[in-house]
Amino acid sequence: MKSISKSRNEAFLYDLRLRSIKLLNMVLITAPFAAAWQFILAKTIASPYYSRGNSLVILIYFLLYASFGRTYDAFLISYNRISEMVYSQSLAAFMTDFFLYIITWLLSKHLPNVVLFFLILATQIVVSIVWSTIAHKWYFRMFRPKRTFIVWDMRKGMTDLIHEYGMTQKFDVVGNCQASKCVENLRQLDEMEAVFLTGVHSHDRNVIIKYCVEHGITTFIIPRVGDVMMSGAKRMHMFHLPILRLDRYHPAPEYLFFKRLFDIIISTIALVILSPVMLIIAICIKHYDKGPVFYRQCRLTKDGKQFDVLKFRSMRVDAEKDGVARLSTGEADPRITPVGRFIRKVRLDELPQLINILKGDMSIVGPRPERPEIAAEYEKELPEFRLRLQVKCGLTGYAQVFGKYNTTPYDKLQMDLMYISNPSLVQDLRIIFATIKILFLPESTEGISAGQTTAMAQDIVDCDNSDTIYRVSKENDEETVKNN
Repeated sequence: MKSISKSRNEAFLYDLRLRSIKLLNMVLITAPFAAAWQFILAKTIASPYYSRGNSLVILIYFLLYASFGRTYDAFLISYNRISEMVYSQSLAAFMTDFFLYIITWLLSKHLPNVVLFFLILATQIVVSIVWSTIAHKWYFRMFRPKRTFIVWDMRKGMTDLIHEYGMTQKFDVVGNCQASKCVENLRQLDEMEAVFLTGVHSHDRNVIIKYCVEHGITTFIIPRVGDVMMSGAKRMHMFHLPILRLDRYHPAPEYLFFKRLFDIIISTIALVILSPVMLIIAICIKHYDKGPVFYRQCRLTKDGKQFDVLKFRSMRVDAEKDGVARLSTGEADPRITPVGRFIRKVRLDELPQLINILKGDMSIVGPRPERPEIAAEYEKELPEFRLRLQVKCGLTGYAQVFGKYNTTPYDKLQMDLMYISNPSLVQDLRIIFATIKILFLPESTEGISAGQTTAMAQDIVDCDNSDTIYRVSKENDEETVKNN
């Protein structure tokens, strides 16, 4: 017990130091705006504040930046690369500067000097680069990699992922074991600081989790479909017993009302503001090959209802002349036109879907609308895939933000169910703002491998009693499995 108590004290000091470093980042990013406000901007507002008013504006900036920073995962020193932190912090600072520019405009009753705000942003980017570099080096000098053990069952390849995402400085994988063998000898986890559970059945997983919690070992679990659905269960008491009640998606009526109202307002405003951009795109598409500007395609929305999604055409007119429905293989796809390659890269091909949202076929936030033919292929091996159709499909969504274009159906289903299980306007807003982050990340539009028609081809099917599919990295051959 003394060792566990010591570990708790170390964890407390660890959290304290880490939070202090993150707080320093928020203060340093706020400082350029605070200086500009105190010496320049505060004097331009219609009714100048006293000191408390000026302090309140600076506090609003600080809180907004902290909020956007959390949305964009800007402060994850131990999990993000330096470049990822700089990008996330710069985006958070830009969004905060934008909102404060609007606030300053309203307070001063005239447009503030935009050059000043660009200078503030430039200074913040420099601060972010310096802070991220120093903080990253400090963290990995102060904290050695955690001794890590991987417990796997139907899903393998975690060691490969740790190396692929540059996490070897965070996790030092010193051992691995199949779940059933791990349960037989839990003592092998005693010297570990972190344990990954990947595709482990509920019985074995529960035994291991209890042991890890008792011994103060951090546990990372890749959930299964049932786990994700349970996260939305309502806690209640009946028969003097704790009970979890789980239903099909049916949020409060006021949530549905405000979500639809939000869809109408945002799609209308966006269509008006972006109409010049959409006109330019339409002209470029028409000029390239004289073909149609828009592309209609049958997709699925709530309860399996079919509708025609509207997109800017990014491929040749005869892209599917063989009649086979297939996903894109990415930038190398020969069917994509030069104009299409650009608009797909920055997601501008999706803009006409604002019309679908206005009509009520789609929502701003929801699961990606899938083609009936491809959905049918997925459902042959993954019947649970149809659970995504409990809600309207969306222009953006949880899976679109945190996954990729070629994310496997099983992983896509899990992420969509995370959204469906916990509906709220706050979650919708977080996803909308998080969408901005991925617009310029090339990996988010990464296509499937050449020769495939769906993302399912990357899966190795191995069903258990619940007919669930577990993704196995395609690089994993027998030798890799033995080493993992």
